[in-house]
Amino acid sequence: MKKLLGLGFGLLAVVALAGCGTTEAHSSADKALNVTMVGNPATADPAISGDSNSSSMIGQTEEGLYTLNASGKVVAGVAEKVVKPTVGGTVYTFKIKKNAKWQNGDPVTAQDFVTSMDWQVNPQSKSQVANKLQYVKNYAAIQSGKKDPSTFGVKALDKSTLQITLSKPQPWLPDILATAVYPIKTDLFKKYGSKYGTSSEKTMSEGAYKLVNWSGANDSWSYVKNDHYWNAKNVKIKKINVQVVKDPGTSSNLFKSGKVQETTLSGQYIKQNANNPELTTTLNSSMRFLEFNDKRTVTHNTKVRQAFSYVVDRNALTKNVLQDGSAAAKSLIPSGDGNDPKTGEDFSKEVGNLVSYDPSKATKLWNEAKKELGIKKASLELLTADTDEQKHTAQYLQQQAQKYMPGLTLTIKSMPLAQQIAKGAAENFDIDLDGWTTDFRDPADFLQMADGTSSVNFTKWNNAHFTDLMNEVSDTASHTTEQRWTLMKEADTYVTKQAGLVPLYQQAKAHLVSKSVGGLKYTMMSDAQYKYAYWK
Repeated sequence: MKKLLGLGFGLLAVVALAGCGTTEAHSSADKALNVTMVGNPATADPAISGDSNSSSMIGQTEEGLYTLNASGKVVAGVAEKVVKPTVGGTVYTFKIKKNAKWQNGDPVTAQDFVTSMDWQVNPQSKSQVANKLQYVKNYAAIQSGKKDPSTFGVKALDKSTLQITLSKPQPWLPDILATAVYPIKTDLFKKYGSKYGTSSEKTMSEGAYKLVNWSGANDSWSYVKNDHYWNAKNVKIKKINVQVVKDPGTSSNLFKSGKVQETTLSGQYIKQNANNPELTTTLNSSMRFLEFNDKRTVTHNTKVRQAFSYVVDRNALTKNVLQDGSAAAKSLIPSGDGNDPKTGEDFSKEVGNLVSYDPSKATKLWNEAKKELGIKKASLELLTADTDEQKHTAQYLQQQAQKYMPGLTLTIKSMPLAQQIAKGAAENFDIDLDGWTTDFRDPADFLQMADGTSSVNFTKWNNAHFTDLMNEVSDTASHTTEQRWTLMKEADTYVTKQAGLVPLYQQAKAHLVSKSVGGLKYTMMSDAQYKYAYWK
């Protein structure tokens, strides 16, 4: 689960690698792989990472108890094996591999996982992803300040034995352990505290690669093979050079010139490469939506939010504006995010299309809202990240809203993703063009974005009925999987109709991958992992 994602190109770290398309170079075990990232990571601290760029960087340099294999299946990571829970599905006991090492050769310990998870749930960390651990014992009491983080249900029984105790069963926990829970080097965290993860010098890796030359703000860095990684013998490429490239045109040109071997495309560049065999496009486990600050008078009004939903022609937005393979939203839940436990039907398909394009209805609702608010005009600001995708989406929304909502002035405020997330968390916005990417296939992860009790509900929309529904959904000990499924469908229908959040589209991820590179596979739930890459 994480927040989604004018080029400041600067000094491109990979320019020296032109001419890397020769067969001789490809056969070299020391040849670096050059890739791009669409924005700057906010942190290398896995306990607080809430944005997709940070998660991408952390996913290449850290490894959890579990990991994903080349096909995206959960397998053992630094744990010796995938374990079965005991005590009614609430207790997990893991043994850490004896050869699991940090980049300096120190052993990975059970305490390193405790350090990470205790910090993740500690209110002082202000973690964007604390709720990933909400089913762990004492989570709620710690988050509310009633109990100390040391009481969290994660214990080191000895140096290599970790035990996690849940308050209730969480069938999707293996997905989270594979993609969203990583250890923190305990002695380094004691040294740096909240500064841990602010640069490569203030973090340490135990995954396939170590993070090198990342200052916390620079646009280029490297992943260098961690020779102490327990599975290092199977890591084929020794170095990955990463460059932040926000402009898809530049990404396309870098790829065509051979300066990078993997890059992300968006908009017209996907369309231009439609017949390129080196293009791979996959629907992502992410949803882009509008968040409305419920603490501000205008955006608190339900009819205002509903009007914004009705002015969006989601098919036109995805097909004509984005042109990147993204799919028009039908509700808050993306396609492929869960299957009916009885029939196997996809959740999104079962719920059906809960949104529609109706400009006249938008105008009617907007005029009614103005009367309720006692205003004739309103000025609102739309907060976005400074990516090509978000800029084009924001411009479309601005055009549609000002056309069909008379008296509205909608200005666009674009900024780096990390700044956008910070403003959202501080509730310093009117409308936020935001998104969420899940780490596991369960609709509740998207639904909790509108739950008044959730740490990632930036809107502060606090609807009692919806919160009650989510409490029922979370009560896995009292409901069968079928009962829980029905409750989630009810919650999705309610939040979408009330426009607690306004879903826009399910994001697609499109990559150009050099034909000289193998092992890079993309699934709905995961990006390619460089530890599986190799030169052909």
